[in-house]
Amino acid sequence: MPPPQNLSATSLIARFCGPDTPAFVPAFQHTPGTKVIFGPGEVARTGILARNLKAERVLVVTDPGIANAGHLDRVVASLSDAGLEWSAFMGVIENPTTDTVAACVESARSLGADLLIGLGGGSSMDTAKGCNFILTNGGVMHDYWGSNKASQPMLPSIAIPTTAGTGSECQSYALISDAATHAKMACGDRKAAARIAILDPDLTLSLPPRVTALTGIDAVAHAVESAVSRNRTDISLAYSLAAFPLLTANLPRALANPSDLEARSAMLLGAALAGTAIENSMLGAAHSACNPLTARFHTPHGEAVGLMLPHVVRLNSSNPDAAATYNSLCRAASLPENSLADFLASLFSTAGFPPLLPPDRLAPATLDDLSTMAAAQWTAQFNPVPVSKASFDALYRAAAGL
Repeated sequence: MPPPQNLSATSLIARFCGPDTPAFVPAFQHTPGTKVIFGPGEVARTGILARNLKAERVLVVTDPGIANAGHLDRVVASLSDAGLEWSAFMGVIENPTTDTVAACVESARSLGADLLIGLGGGSSMDTAKGCNFILTNGGVMHDYWGSNKASQPMLPSIAIPTTAGTGSECQSYALISDAATHAKMACGDRKAAARIAILDPDLTLSLPPRVTALTGIDAVAHAVESAVSRNRTDISLAYSLAAFPLLTANLPRALANPSDLEARSAMLLGAALAGTAIENSMLGAAHSACNPLTARFHTPHGEAVGLMLPHVVRLNSSNPDAAATYNSLCRAASLPENSLADFLASLFSTAGFPPLLPPDRLAPATLDDLSTMAAAQWTAQFNPVPVSKASFDALYRAAAGL
C-alpha cells in the first residue's frame, strides 16, 4: 500500500481533533523541553543529530527484541555514517529495576559515553534516563526518587520510541522499580529529559497486535487522566485534547491493519502529545490502581490501566469540572456527551482484553493489600476526586463486577 501523501503532525492533528482544541490560550506556564522530529524515515538522521549534540561515543540503550526487528541496525548504521563510536546495552527489561540501571551504567562507563540513546518502548527510555542520573551525579537510584534532585549537569540524550504508548520521549521522569521491594520510583529532573525525540512511525509497523493494544490503551489513559489532573493547565489540556482523538480513532485501525502507516503515525504522535500533557500535568487514580495489579499479579501495565480507567472516569464524573472536561474529550473525538466511560470500556474490549478483573483475585486480604498500595501511589494525589483506601476498594470491586 503506498504511503499517504501527507503525514505531517499538523495535518494529523487537524484531521482528528475536534472543535474543543484551543486555538489560543491567553495565559499559561509551560516548559516545552524536548525537540520533537516527526516523520517516516527520520531515524536515518540519528547520527547527524547526535553529532550536532557534540557526541563522540554513544550508548544505545535497548533490548534484543528491538535488535531482532532491525531497528538497532538502522540506528547504529546512522551513527557509524556520522563517524561516531557506539556500543549497545541490550539488557533492558519490562519494568526496569535498579539492577537494570546499574548494569546500564557499567556499559556507559566502559564506553566513556557522552550521549545516550533510548531506543524502544518506555522501558528503554526510562533505563537510559536512570543511567544518566547515576552516571553523571553518582549515588543510587533511590537518591533521585522525586523531583529535581540531580545537582550536576547530565548527558544529552535522544529518545527514539518504537511503540505508541508511554510518551516517555517527551517526559523528564524515569519509572524504575526497586529490585528488592518492587516499589516503583518516579525519578524526575528537567536535565534528564531527552534533548531530541525522533518519532519515526516506520519503527512501529513491526509491533505485534498485543503490544499495539497494550501501548495504545496506555496512551489513551494518559490523555484521559492528564486532562482532569488537579495539576492540569490550559496548555496541558490542549495537549490532552489533541492526543485523545488521534489515539482513539487510530488504535482500532492499527489493530485491524498493522501496515496502516497513517494510523501508526497518528498513534505515535498522539502518544507523544499525551506524554507532553503528563509532563505539564500529571496522572490520577487509574494509574494508582493499576500499579498494584502489575506488582501483585504481573498484569501488563496497559491491560491493568485500561481495566481500571472506565471505573475511575465514573468516579470522577461526580466532580462537575472533571465531567465537563470528559465531555470536551468526547466532543473532540465526535462521541456523544456523557459516554466516555462506556466508550473506554468498549475500546478496551476492541483491543482484545477481558472486561473484568477475575473476582478470585479479590480475597479480603488481597483486596486490602491492593487498596493500601493504590492509595499510597504518588499519582493518587492528583486525581480530581480525592481517593482513599476505601475508594480503591470500591474501584477494584467494580472492576471485578462485584
